[in-house]
Amino acid sequence: MKSDIEIAQACPMRHIREIAREVGVEERYLEQYGNYKAKIDDKLLQEKKGPDGKLILVTAITPTPAGEGKTTTTVGLADGLRKLGKKSVVALREPSLGPVFGLKGGAAGGGYAQVVPMEDINLHFTGDLHAIGTANNLLAAMIDNSIQQGNPLNIDPRRITWKRCMDMNDRQLRFIVDGLGGKVNGTPREDGFDITVASEVMAIFCLATSISDLKERLSKIVCAYTYDGKPVTAGEIGAAGAMTALLKDALDPNLVQTLENNPAIIHGGPFANIAHGCNSVMATKLSLSLADYVITEAGFGADLGAEKFLDIKCRYAGIAPSACVLVATVRALKSHGGVAKADLNQPNLEAVKAGASNLVRHIDNLKNGFGLPVVVAINAFPTDTPEEQAYVEQVCAEQGVPCVLSEVFAKGGEGGKALAEKVLEVMEDRPIQYVYPLEMPLKQKVEAIAKKIYRADGVNFSAAASKTLAELTELGYGDLPVCIAKTQYSFSDNAKLTGAPTGFTMEVREVRLAAGAGFVVVICGNIMTMPGLPKKPAAVNIDVDAEGKITGLF
Repeated sequence: MKSDIEIAQACPMRHIREIAREVGVEERYLEQYGNYKAKIDDKLLQEKKGPDGKLILVTAITPTPAGEGKTTTTVGLADGLRKLGKKSVVALREPSLGPVFGLKGGAAGGGYAQVVPMEDINLHFTGDLHAIGTANNLLAAMIDNSIQQGNPLNIDPRRITWKRCMDMNDRQLRFIVDGLGGKVNGTPREDGFDITVASEVMAIFCLATSISDLKERLSKIVCAYTYDGKPVTAGEIGAAGAMTALLKDALDPNLVQTLENNPAIIHGGPFANIAHGCNSVMATKLSLSLADYVITEAGFGADLGAEKFLDIKCRYAGIAPSACVLVATVRALKSHGGVAKADLNQPNLEAVKAGASNLVRHIDNLKNGFGLPVVVAINAFPTDTPEEQAYVEQVCAEQGVPCVLSEVFAKGGEGGKALAEKVLEVMEDRPIQYVYPLEMPLKQKVEAIAKKIYRADGVNFSAAASKTLAELTELGYGDLPVCIAKTQYSFSDNAKLTGAPTGFTMEVREVRLAAGAGFVVVICGNIMTMPGLPKKPAAVNIDVDAEGKITGLF
């Protein structure tokens, strides 16, 4: 069987101007990056009039090493809707280089449901992530320079909360000491790096609604505290204008195409396990103005990506999905049922039954918790047996939600038509039942998510976390939503607790303020905001030949 990159490289792409015409984007709004990529001027969003299309959210059960195929399903559903004659656009996040060279892989879909040019999208693309990293690090440099130049803002070097970042998994940089080498080289202090997709600049970038909103949010970043405990902002440092200048071009959403030459808008890429896990508000809103149906995804399982998509992004953007697609695989359910990765290809109905509890909980959260229409998509694998698939359908029927076999990996849009038809059937505009009201105290918001979504017995806050939450409330940030950073592999904060665990307590280790983004980051368990590379990184398989053809990229 062909690899993803071989399938993508064999795809005859249409010129990006033709793709733009498909959704009514005039050439004057296009900034072309070669023949197959372009940015769409954000002025189009400000000028666009008329009714918006319907939004469809694709999410998934709790991730496993078996893979779920969320992006693949998202792309295939968009192609499937096009096969039915519907005007659809897929709106995705940009991949981070960390997973591309690490363990997880890219984020361009798979099989015959991909976005192209796949190599470009998974590597540097149009440079957005580099711009975000540079803006982040400009602020870091200006903070240290302010201290070096007489410290007029009275910044306490021990209370600088702003980290540097880079878009790569590099555990060596999590905790460092810098400013060594004498007075001329700065003030020695403890420092560290986050991965770019965990930077608050990325979160701001994805929640901003215009360039002026972007600048205002950047100016509100709290990056340090003074010796007497007062917050210092990026605006006071004088960095907001220059940071906005670095992000001006990046703010324009990116237009590419699917393997079936249908429009795809890809923009922004925060992780859902350490950030809010959704593509940009501007890309989503632009897509809604250009199409009748917009299919977007939220990162990792529904307990992470979908919760943040609904409680943070939708609340701020004033949008709501008309349907949710919950992606599951028989293989992943076996994994939740206790089967080792090496044995997932073997028929095991009992393991599917044991692992189905994870699917049931996600259905319950979306359908009854958030009050939204749900369709379960079984992402088909050749090793699935009819009995195993039938059992998943039975479980869904018992939960009162439709279940459809998705064959988009093998068949592209043709394999997504049945799913598309079912999604169109269930679509309904309903208000989101948020997990918590914004006026609820911060600690209670965390407890609401832990108890309602994760099904924890309670939350244990470290002394440092409790102190920070109290300080943030006193400083006037108590009405912000919360963004939980935890493992993606479990409903709990313990990656080993698969299935649908109960009887556990969430451990909150640390709390960080993201004032510009407009949320409070709550870090649970041993989650890291700078991942590391695995024993055998994906990078060892990636190569390029003398003709410039890339191989090994999935």
